[in-house]
Amino acid sequence: MKLSFHGADRGVTGSCHLVEAGGKRILIDCGMYQGGRELEEENAEDFGFDPASIDILLLTHAHLDHCGRIPLLVNRGFAGEIITTAATRELARVVMLDAAHLQEEEAERHARQARRHGRRPIEALYDTLDALNALDRFGRIAEYGQTIELAPKLTATFYDAGHILGSASIRIEESGDKTRSVIFSGDLGNSGRPILRDPQIPPAADAVVMETTYGDRLHKQIAPSVDELYEAINDTMARGGNVVIPTFALERAQEILFYLREGIEKGLLPNTLPVFLDSPMAISATEIFRRHPECYDEETYALFEGGKDPFALPSLHFTRQTADSIALNRLVGGAVIMAGSGMCTGGRVRHHLRHNLWRKDSSVVFVGYAAPGTLARIIIDGTPQVKLFGEEIPVHARLHTINGFSAHADRAELLAWHRSLKPAHTILVHGEEKAMRSFGEQLHNTEIHMPFKGDAISL
Repeated sequence: MKLSFHGADRGVTGSCHLVEAGGKRILIDCGMYQGGRELEEENAEDFGFDPASIDILLLTHAHLDHCGRIPLLVNRGFAGEIITTAATRELARVVMLDAAHLQEEEAERHARQARRHGRRPIEALYDTLDALNALDRFGRIAEYGQTIELAPKLTATFYDAGHILGSASIRIEESGDKTRSVIFSGDLGNSGRPILRDPQIPPAADAVVMETTYGDRLHKQIAPSVDELYEAINDTMARGGNVVIPTFALERAQEILFYLREGIEKGLLPNTLPVFLDSPMAISATEIFRRHPECYDEETYALFEGGKDPFALPSLHFTRQTADSIALNRLVGGAVIMAGSGMCTGGRVRHHLRHNLWRKDSSVVFVGYAAPGTLARIIIDGTPQVKLFGEEIPVHARLHTINGFSAHADRAELLAWHRSLKPAHTILVHGEEKAMRSFGEQLHNTEIHMPFKGDAISL
């Protein structure tokens, strides 16, 4: 069994790993790099392997940094089978089509600028047709705990990772004269959170390829984080401004809606609080959440069984159409606007930042991870102004960074998950190098690897 690494190596985005076993070439995820221009350009580079040589792609979950380059993979020759859970299949469809649409829009904007300035236009990484062609490659549906045969004496089993709806850790086993096994953690969830179950512990394996996003820190507790969110909203309403929440469409948007509903029901937020979910992808994802109660924890499942929608608010407005989104720019104050993208790298949130960042009475509340080089990280790090749509916008709004909402396991949870598996080899990926090294120092009785892109390991 041979493993090679082609993304999220000493970095947080672009997950892509290759397993060669049982005469098959199996790809685990094919994600997009997110961050500065340098990372964006890396998306268009060669994968480091021939896409046409890949037999099967196993998809851990539907976040863009795990599935975002699948349409490009298909465009360049992949004709194998994609296997994932039912919920991930639905979410990945939304994510890939949305990414294609955004790239087409961005390419068109660059083309207009290039014509004006006599420059060469930037092409889209892929288009909507590529995304639709990628959907044709989805085959068998994985169920948690059910073994899938990939080839004779080669199997894969998906386990609930508790990260987002449908997310999974994947255990691959090759049997024969000597059995070899490896577990890919995917992104592990934060235990004790609403909506989804806690991460499952797969059976032990020879090697573990695990994420280290928060390998060097502990999360703030969820209760004070929710209180901080309520305080930020109430304070902004009292000042007469708007609250802009850059929101990841999958999981984070639904979790914030869950807590806003609870806050209103408990009288901690105004009953008439206008909340706008200004993200077509988040709206679609919320509808998909409603279709997959098999992923819920007991509390959320009981809410649905009792006829209660955990994501419904008295004054919740879905704004799918562009015209409705533009109309939000006329809101002087008193509204909560949730819009993508979570790292402010694109999407409608950039328009809302343009209209609210300069206002002292408004607030921007960051509730998710911001990768280096992204607009969200630049704002969080204290820049006095940002450039949006060709304008220099001063940053006068009140900023809140609430880390307790993370959908990732923190250092303690990652260590507990790893201890349960007792692997001989531990390969650390999907984390900034500082976090990776800090986490690795806490591991014992295992051989630690921190691969660079293109490195390979034989088991």
